[in-house]
Order: sequence, then C-alpha cells, then structure tokens
Amino acid sequence: MTLRSEGSVLVYGDGQTALDAAAALNGRMDVSLLLRRADDAMPPRAIDVPIHTGTIRGVSGHLGAFNLTVDGYAPMVPSARDGFAFAMPRDGATSTCDLILDLSGDAPLVSAPAHRDGYFAIDPAHPAAVAQALFAVTDLVGEFEKPLYVGYDAAICAHARNGNVGCSNCLDACPAGAIAPAGDHVNIDPGICQGCGTCAAVCPTGAVAYAYPTRADLARRATVLLTTYREAGGQNPVILLHDGTHGFDMIAALSRYGRGLPANVLPLSVFSVFQVGHEVMAAMLAAGAQAVVALASPQQADDLPGLVAQAEIVNALRLGLGYEGIGVHVIAEQDPDAVDETLRGLPGQPPPHPPLTLSVEGTKRDLARLAIDHFHAHAPSPQDTVALPPGAPYGQIIIDQAGCTVCLSCVSACPTGALSDHPERPQVSFTESACVQCGICLATCPESVMRRDPRYNFMQSAMNAQVLKGEEPFDCVRCGKTFGTKSTIEAVLKRLDGHAMFRDETQRQLIMMCDDCRVQVMAESTRDPFTLGTRPAVRTTQDYLDGEVEADVAAVDPPMRKPDDFLN
Repeated sequence: MTLRSEGSVLVYGDGQTALDAAAALNGRMDVSLLLRRADDAMPPRAIDVPIHTGTIRGVSGHLGAFNLTVDGYAPMVPSARDGFAFAMPRDGATSTCDLILDLSGDAPLVSAPAHRDGYFAIDPAHPAAVAQALFAVTDLVGEFEKPLYVGYDAAICAHARNGNVGCSNCLDACPAGAIAPAGDHVNIDPGICQGCGTCAAVCPTGAVAYAYPTRADLARRATVLLTTYREAGGQNPVILLHDGTHGFDMIAALSRYGRGLPANVLPLSVFSVFQVGHEVMAAMLAAGAQAVVALASPQQADDLPGLVAQAEIVNALRLGLGYEGIGVHVIAEQDPDAVDETLRGLPGQPPPHPPLTLSVEGTKRDLARLAIDHFHAHAPSPQDTVALPPGAPYGQIIIDQAGCTVCLSCVSACPTGALSDHPERPQVSFTESACVQCGICLATCPESVMRRDPRYNFMQSAMNAQVLKGEEPFDCVRCGKTFGTKSTIEAVLKRLDGHAMFRDETQRQLIMMCDDCRVQVMAESTRDPFTLGTRPAVRTTQDYLDGEVEADVAAVDPPMRKPDDFLN
C-alpha cells in the first residue's frame, strides 16, 4: 500500500522545549504547536507557527492520516503582552495531521509507539533524542510503499456471531492496536500493522495468515534445511528461528566475540519470529529437528506472550505423550553469552522419532494435525487424550445435561460446524476435531450451561459427531406434529400451574399445541369478527320526517332531561 505524507506535523508538549522544536521544524515542514502548559516559554517575536493550547484525549490513524481529539483546545491570543494567553477553550476539538512529535514526556498516546510509523514519543529531558527525532521527522515527507504483512479471510473468522463475541486472540495479541472489532469479524488496519505476525500465530482457524513467507513456504524451507543437514552427515539438528535485526546481531556477536553457533544449530531467518505458530513449530519437530529455538528481542515484550503460548501448546502435547525434555524454547535475551549458554545447554540427543515428510498443502490445522499425529504414532507413552493449556485451539465442549433445554442456539452460532443438530429430533451433537475453542457457543447459550475443556483427542471418535444432549420430542396433542421437547413443555406447564389464565384445561391444552393448531383453536373458540348478524336498514331523510327514527331512539335511550324536569 502507499502512504502519503504532505509534511504537516503536530508538535505536542510543554513550554520552551516544544516551542523550540516547532521553530526548528518551521520552514521545512507545515508545523502546528499544541502546548499543554506555557509557563516557562517566552512568546516569540513573530508568530509564524500556529500555537494552541489543549490536551490530546485520543489519537488514531497512521503515517499520513492521524486523527486527534483535543480537550481544552484554544488558540493563542496574538495581542497578549505578558506571556501566552489563549481564548475560548472547548473540549472535543478534532484535527488531522501527517506526523506527531510528542514531547509531553507522559505515557505514549498510542499503543506500542515503536510500531506506529509517523509517531515519535520523545523524552524532552534528552536533547540528543529530541534532535535525532527532528531529523527523522523531516525525512517522512512524500510517498512510501508499505508491505501488506497479513491476509484476512472473514469467512472462517471465529470472532463473533450475532453480536456474541467468542475468539479475541488477535485483538488481545496485537501490540500495535492495528486490529479492531467490526461486527462479527475484525478489521486489520494495514497502515498501522508492522508485521509482527502475532495475530497469524494465535489465530485458531487460520483466518489471519502471514503473507510472506506463508505457512507452506516456512515448512518447505525447514524441510529442505533439515534434509540437507542429515544428508551431509549432521546429527541432532536444532532450528534457530531469528529475525533480521536482533537475531542477526546476536549471531554476529557470537561469531565475532564468542565461539559462534554450535555446529548442530541451523539458523532460519524470518521477518518476525512472532509469526511462527504452534503448527509450524510442531511441523519442524516432526520433520526431524531435535529442538526449535525462537530468538526474540526483550525490547518486544508486548509480543512475547503469544509466542510463549504457542510454544507451550507443543510442549504440553509432547510431554503428555511421554517425550523427555522441552521441544520448543523461547529466548528473549540481549546478552550474546546468555544465548550461547542456552544453545549449548540443549540435550544432545537424536530426535525420538523418524523424520516426517511434510505435506505443505492444506490449512493451518491440517499441518498441525499431521505433525501431532506423527508424535502420537511414535510416542513413548501414547495417550488417548492430552490436556492442553487454557487458550489452546483444540478441545471439547461440555454441556450441563440438567440445564440444557436443547434450544439449539449454540448450533446456529458455531462458526466451524463443530456443533450440529438432528434433522428430526431435538439433539445437539459435537465433532471435537472441528472445534477451535472460540467460545461463541458459551457466549450464545441462554442458560449458560456450557464450558470448554482444552485438550487434544487422538481417538477416532474425535472425527465423528457425538451426541451431547438429546431430548424426547413433544408432539402436538391436536395434529401430532413435533414442535418442541418434552422437558420444555412440561417445565412450562409446571410454571403455569395455578395461574389464573390457565386454570381451564382448554387453556392448558393450547400450550401443548403447535403454532398452527393453537391459532386454529383460538379462532374457533371466539366470535368471528366478520360475522355481524343482520345488516340494519339504511336510514333516509324521509324516516326522520315521518318520526320513525325518533321513536326507535326513544325505545332504546331515555329522553334527555331538561332543566324544567328538575324544577317540577
């Protein structure tokens, strides 16, 4: 995508520091100055930069398209003599700009400011940092090409259905705030997205996927790397996932000042290590890696929870199947010696199973199941089920039998078809292999009788629909058509027992009828509104002249009393 910046920059801060920064940019940029406080600032001799006061309430947007909301907004009074003066303050003022230089020294106005192009949050107490930011701001004028890092398929997104929110993994994981709810789906702002890939790693369905390298590309590269290493006589391979900045710096430092990487450590460069999900980690282990190590920067602490959670899923599966040691390691170190110590401390033992030839076709879950089933086939201690940590995209749904009314709300809301009904009976069935543990069914259930149990089920039954709750159908007492469940009708009758409107057995029978029969019976038991009896003759003027009308009225209504009637 193309980002365009015309050079309009907002300088935001306090006093003389913000005023000097705005003056330094003036002439090179289209500058506006927003002062929170102006106590220690000296008004300039000539005001050639628009000066206002106010406090920024919120910021949205990206390079070339920032939107601001300002409280206490007021323009400077040019005729003020003794210091700054501002007139007519108001709240909720809005404005736009291409760039923001934030010298307030407070908490950043946007989440993950390091990931937001065009926004600079600088400590005003460090003149060198302010000077460096002034140079950086002046460079951001013109057109800039930005990659579209991730793709999004709304058709398989499990965020929400009918307003009931289930999965929010990508929303919770995105450090830049580039993802926002959009009804039953989400909206990814490519102008804010910086390509960390955490959303693609934690997405349970693969609705969010990294554009390049794709999941298939990464699996193919790992397969070629491991195959070539084994054919050259290498043993006990360890894949080191690293990025092109922090990772390369650590490897370079180890090479220049240390012993270099261990001989069995195979570096694999990616744009961001946070894009790697559990399915790729598991595929690398299944393809013959002794271990997978993800080298991350400690400065990206906001991205780490998603990466650690994906590693925990793989480790829980392998430990549950009896494998010794941890298969996936996450290193977040700035010290090259600590990285070297971790890599050399990995157990030097061959992979516990033969290498798997990966099939790079299919979905995210297809790749994961291929690798996980390979673990199970060669497991030291095979299990039918393995418990997984909370948030894992595999598991079962448990229904409280006593509280479920088989309303089938969960079935209609399930985005993956894991929950299904029966065409002829009131029944809820569940296919565990299709469940992504999104939680939409829990949010939809009106009785709140459902809960999740994260686990991986290796049994064949996981591939087939299993009945969670079935009810005896209730047939209409008039026509015999099935229209509900027996327990529901009985519960309604019990609740209405003794009610004034349902003491009559005829009224109680209405509850046990389908919609069509209920309407028919009610229509038959009431007077037809279109049957009005004999139509009266039309009255004419002659009837009034002959006095017949007055006689008819007098026979029905008594004559109106006059004042004389009371006096007499």
